[in-house]
Amino acid sequence: MTVVAQAYGDTVATFSAYQSTNGSWQQVFGPWQAYIGADGFAPPGQKHEGDGRTPSGTLGFDFFFGDYPNPGGFKFQFRPATTSDVWDDDPSSPSYNQWIDESIQGASAAGADPEPMYNEPAYDYGAVIAYNENPVVAGAGSAIFLHVATGGPTAGCVALPTSDLLNVLTWMDPAQQPLIVMGTPGTVAAG
Repeated sequence: MTVVAQAYGDTVATFSAYQSTNGSWQQVFGPWQAYIGADGFAPPGQKHEGDGRTPSGTLGFDFFFGDYPNPGGFKFQFRPATTSDVWDDDPSSPSYNQWIDESIQGASAAGADPEPMYNEPAYDYGAVIAYNENPVVAGAGSAIFLHVATGGPTAGCVALPTSDLLNVLTWMDPAQQPLIVMGTPGTVAAG
């Protein structure tokens, strides 16, 4: 998948998805309009917590989630979100950039001011983009998702209309190790 904005400050990008068939890439979805961070893409290696930018680069996916039940057809692990689920956005927390179930792990497990994962309509459905993992770098950014568009820029995620997003999520197969390549034309060409 590619998500390309013409310049770093742009908040609207073009989303396309491709599949390799017999050694050649065939377009499966798009081009579609996608929203990205309120301050556009961060140049490679320059994303940091709270900057309102979407990271540039080539990344994989961890798992899917949603406020709504799995509609069926997802091949990735699906985690239903409840009101006790949050994402730890606190760079000083030992659980930084992780999903926390406060009903099991306790409210103090998520650090200061965690992000609620039960967040309609943005998180009706989503996919966790594998950003800032192995190792997690404190302050390099957290909670980067492919999720439902709400009509404007995001806090740093990539957002598509619900029907487009569901088509992509149903198509994605972890056995194929899908990647998302994000950035400006020069960044994506290098990715």
